[in-house]
Amino acid sequence: MSAADKAKDKAESAKGKAKEAIVRSIDDPVLTEEGKGDQVSGDLKQAGEKVKDAFKH
Repeated sequence: MSAADKAKDKAESAKGKAKEAIVRSIDDPVLTEEGKGDQVSGDLKQAGEKVKDAFKH
């Protein structure tokens, strides 16, 4: 997988972590869950890329 895709996945995960931390401070449960969702989505994509890379080698 390309480095750009990997970077995009890591950025999505980081965005989710940041969003979760920021909205936790303002106590908005809907946005907190949205941030967690972004983070999980990015983490799952990264895991998928690692699996693909493992089978290529």
